[in-house]
Amino acid sequence: MKLIIAIIKPFKLDEVREALSAVGVQGMTVVEARGFGRQKGQTEIYRGAEYVTNMVPKVRIELVVSADLAPRVIETIEQTARTGSIGDGKLFVLDVEQALRIRTGEVDHDAL
Repeated sequence: MKLIIAIIKPFKLDEVREALSAVGVQGMTVVEARGFGRQKGQTEIYRGAEYVTNMVPKVRIELVVSADLAPRVIETIEQTARTGSIGDGKLFVLDVEQALRIRTGEVDHDAL
């Protein structure tokens, strides 16, 4: 099993969610996040005054999938979340040692 963490632009969330559902992903966790990378924040103009924000809004998606589905999920997120602009995000893939569904006690692949 693999834990896939994707940090993407917020306006891409619905599109990514729909694409992941189409490849067989049954659930995910989504958290609103703020951060910066190479873009180093952004400048905004509000009521004629310029403001610099050091942290850019992002969305963090976390999902656990079987190891054989992981490459397809990674490719789907990469293609769907890409705008070609700086700040498109990052993907991280980690091994998951064990999963447990609390309600039923199912473990590992049955818990997914």
